[in-house]
Amino acid sequence: MADMNDIIERCGFLCVHEATVERVLSEMPADEKLYDLAELFKVFGDSTRIKILYALFEAELCVCDIAQLLGLTQSAVSHQLRVLKSGRLVKPRKEGKTVFYSLADDHVRTLIAQGMEHVEE
Repeated sequence: MADMNDIIERCGFLCVHEATVERVLSEMPADEKLYDLAELFKVFGDSTRIKILYALFEAELCVCDIAQLLGLTQSAVSHQLRVLKSGRLVKPRKEGKTVFYSLADDHVRTLIAQGMEHVEE
């Protein structure tokens, strides 16, 4: 007897819906774009980075503020901010000798808000 997973993962008979496959294929982004999207979601795959992003969702903060909020060392926060900055999720703003960080744009804000909405359902 077939395992339930086998039934779910494949069709009972070979019948490719050519029109649907062609339509989806024509809308599929280039592999490079999908790679970039996967890399973006990898950045979200770390709970420390998510905590930093959520803190920045609430306010613009410096490294010292973030370290205090999350109970981390400034070095650990700086490392994670470099990752977030390279992923274009946060942006720095220098004021004198202090660098303040904020979310890079409204897309990041929307991703966090929708992610929270999703997990709270």
